[in-house]
Amino acid sequence: MFIQSINAGLRKIPTWVLYIILPIPGLSAIAAGLTDNLGPEPINELEEQLGEFALKLLIVGLAVSPLLHFTRINLVRFRRAIGLMAFAYVLAHFLVWFLLDLQALNQIWTEIAKRPYVTAGFAGFIVMIPLALTSNDWSVRRLGRFWRVLHRLTYLAAILAGVHFIMLSKGFDVEALAHMAVILAFLALRVGKWRRSLQTGLQGLRTKLIG
Repeated sequence: MFIQSINAGLRKIPTWVLYIILPIPGLSAIAAGLTDNLGPEPINELEEQLGEFALKLLIVGLAVSPLLHFTRINLVRFRRAIGLMAFAYVLAHFLVWFLLDLQALNQIWTEIAKRPYVTAGFAGFIVMIPLALTSNDWSVRRLGRFWRVLHRLTYLAAILAGVHFIMLSKGFDVEALAHMAVILAFLALRVGKWRRSLQTGLQGLRTKLIG
């Protein structure tokens, strides 16, 4: 009964509310930077805050299915907004690094090749681009079953983001390691389902070939 009440309340919340609420931390960080309230290294601090919030949103997005499975709390209708806002934060994180920190287009590939943490972060950003571009009803209809396969790249994007965060951390960073542990735990919960889906698909293919 309690879970039903929670889900009933969630159904009353329009998804567009997330597009208003979720940008607030990022806009607050940008405002703090513009008013010299981000400490002695404002660009690095802004990069860090935008990146960390992107990682947290990726983890929240990954938590939707396990939360539904284990508690029956249904946040599925909010997953698209969470994913798109995670990409928006990743894009903002990249733009701050590129436009304010690096400030040199001809250096971008050198940095990506030379610094492993940049390699991991940029790879995660690239992986998220097709996910963001196909996060709409038209793409769901056009791509059919392949849409679900494509959006499993969310886990790869989250892992790359987690690795990027760990590499950026100085020394033994409990927070960075905890983020990665949660990502890997959510991935482990999905492995069994993916294996069963693969076995079912192979069995169907075998049946078609034999029969």
